[in-house]
Amino acid sequence: MHRRTRARVAPAALSLAAGVLLGLAGPVTGTWGNPVCSAVSITFSSGWPWACYAFLVGCFRRSKVESIVLSALGLTVGVAAYYLAKKASPSVPGGGWEHGAAGTGQALVWVAAAFVLGAPVGFLGNVARTPGIGGLPFRLLVPLIACFEATERLGTEARAQGTAFSVTWNVTRVAAVVCAAVLVGHTVWSWWTRRSRGEEGVDAGMPGK
Repeated sequence: MHRRTRARVAPAALSLAAGVLLGLAGPVTGTWGNPVCSAVSITFSSGWPWACYAFLVGCFRRSKVESIVLSALGLTVGVAAYYLAKKASPSVPGGGWEHGAAGTGQALVWVAAAFVLGAPVGFLGNVARTPGIGGLPFRLLVPLIACFEATERLGTEARAQGTAFSVTWNVTRVAAVVCAAVLVGHTVWSWWTRRSRGEEGVDAGMPGK
């Protein structure tokens, strides 16, 4: 009984702790002021790492119910930590909640959105465990989100945000494309290898072979 309890509590605690760390990463590194930390802050204050987090939580759990629940709860805790850290750090862009009630309302909206959106993303992460080509479209979800967001940000905000912003999102887009290519290549290679081994097994079992 104790082992079963620990087996359920440990993943839940780990996912919640990871959510908190994700939420703190953007605001905290944004206060340090060097180019590397600025890039980290830009990255973890954007949308795709949050999708990646919920996706990975779902991917690492065998149970679909656990994937849905832990992804939703972890993402909610992470977004709450993000906005609390921003409120405590007026030096961070958008920090301090200068708009008072409007800022609080925005934070509450995003916390609610995290709870609602975390569940389906966690479910898709669980489905991505499907081996072979069947799970490939789901495994490509996060790279596609990152590439799309990078393209949108570069097209609408790059001129106003400066060099660090442009470099960060260009690197993100390239990394997303490379990751997608690796996932496709690995899946195709695995499929081809299994097919080749299957054909060899059939040939070996034929008379005269």
